[in-house]
Amino acid sequence: MRGMTASFVALALAAVGFTGCQREHVVAEPDYNRQLNSGHALRKLDPSQWPSLATAWGARDGYLDQALDQSISWFQKPSSQQFFPFHEVSTHEQAAGSVVAFKEFLKSSSTEQEFLGRMQQMFDCWQTVGYNDQGTVLFTGYYAPEFKASLTPDSTFRFPLYRRPTDCVTDPVTGEPKGRLQADGTVAPWPNRAEIQSSGMLRGLELVYLPSEFDVYIIQVNGSAKLTLQDGSTMYVGYAGKTDGQYVGLGQTLLDEKILTERDLNLPNVREWCDKNPDRAMEFINRNNCFVFFTKYDGSNWPAGSLGVKVTERTTLATDKKIYPRGGFLLVDTKSINFANQQVPFNRFMCDQDTGGAIVAPGRADIFMGVGASAEILAGAQYAEGTMYYFFLKPEYASQYPLPPVAKKGAPASGE
Repeated sequence: MRGMTASFVALALAAVGFTGCQREHVVAEPDYNRQLNSGHALRKLDPSQWPSLATAWGARDGYLDQALDQSISWFQKPSSQQFFPFHEVSTHEQAAGSVVAFKEFLKSSSTEQEFLGRMQQMFDCWQTVGYNDQGTVLFTGYYAPEFKASLTPDSTFRFPLYRRPTDCVTDPVTGEPKGRLQADGTVAPWPNRAEIQSSGMLRGLELVYLPSEFDVYIIQVNGSAKLTLQDGSTMYVGYAGKTDGQYVGLGQTLLDEKILTERDLNLPNVREWCDKNPDRAMEFINRNNCFVFFTKYDGSNWPAGSLGVKVTERTTLATDKKIYPRGGFLLVDTKSINFANQQVPFNRFMCDQDTGGAIVAPGRADIFMGVGASAEILAGAQYAEGTMYYFFLKPEYASQYPLPPVAKKGAPASGE
């Protein structure tokens, strides 16, 4: 859902800076967005350096099973092969077989010890280098929002989402924005957000109308939404492309301008401030020159991530796909927030199935928290350091775990 660099985006509110967590006694701000000079973001661990898998084994649930099935369905697509081999880490056969084997181990292992033994025998473990080359990652959160909307403008619904214009140029493989096609065939940078909005260059491309500019902005940041229309029907919109302008988070701007403190920085407070200060809010929103376009789709796969598969609550992770491998499973070890606003351990197996406009470094990752208002609360408060570990079958075991055959349309699913 978050693929601002791929097919569909949903960028975390916390990734925009919406967080209710306070960090005290900070001497220097960590540079979570520090870029790699080259290569990928993983370091192979010696078996003696493996993390404990016991807590994640105990936390396995139906969400994990669903997410693994979604990854398997992605690996079954021939288009997935173009992203492998992923450096020296994994071939396509290894990556796909890893998910198949892991799913089988979860199902067939009768004890934790049996599961751990099979994992250590057949898998290699790769830890992120993080932002500091010591494995530290900032984990934020995102969700799939729901809004009221109208297909026609009126006094309430005045702020449009736009379809993708024909002159929007993106890389055909990665979806990375390249710019705007000119009459002479060259590609030039897009104008800034304010000029795009005021010039009328998108007139006629209105897809649907929202009640506020802030709602439009949140949908642009998340990259998808479930919309309830005036007649009670439901419409799903998803990412269709974006301009090549720089992304600047509204939350970070409010911090920089000293309008809100980190203690007060959460989505309700940001929304309240924007409602009370619409002109300044628009000024700050316009600092984000990454402008997202949308398309309507049937919603059967909603909410979907950048891999084109449905994302799963608390089990789909979004990372920078230039430096992290697609589709595989991993262990995330961090903290999360519960509905009592208490920080609790978060140690789960997840699947890397998404990406996002602000998730562009080895020190950033986004946890999908779910759909709707409850998930919005958790996503907006998610802001914690941690680390993560990817697991891939050793080459000699990859051929033992082939992908299952693709089910034909209309055929019953496996096990039915």
